[in-house]
Amino acid sequence: MVIRGRVWKFGDNVDTDQIIPARYLNTADPNELAKHVMEDSEHPEFAKEHKEGDIILGGKNFGCGSSREHAPIAIKYAGVPVVVAKSFARIFYRNAINIGLPIVEAPEDFVDRTEHGDEIEVDLEGGVIKNLTKGFEARFKPIPPEVAAILKAGGLMNYAKERLKKG
Repeated sequence: MVIRGRVWKFGDNVDTDQIIPARYLNTADPNELAKHVMEDSEHPEFAKEHKEGDIILGGKNFGCGSSREHAPIAIKYAGVPVVVAKSFARIFYRNAINIGLPIVEAPEDFVDRTEHGDEIEVDLEGGVIKNLTKGFEARFKPIPPEVAAILKAGGLMNYAKERLKKG
């Protein structure tokens, strides 16, 4: 699975309140959540100005804060195909996989050298990330086959339903 898109770069410690502010948690409608994604972040214009297929690139500890699933859901339904960061908060990482949002921990050097607006390509299973704008690449730990199967199914619940049908 290879994903290509334009980067929206965010810094360290982007928490779940920046990803989807608590004032919008009165709905479970993923499309409504997507309208407000990243609204309280360093790029409050993200929800209105990003294009489907754009990629979020973060620093260290992306997704820290509360354990709400609303955060990766808002990102996924905003049309973001993958989130790349130096590191992720553990619960955000698990929630993202559970709802079928691919996430990649990229080497710090790659993140530091990549700028807002650069075009990148992420090969999830091959473990290669390329900055197409600047012409460099890096390796990361590829997504394990079990996680890839969950992502391909669209999330953990769909994966479990598929497994039950197979017996």
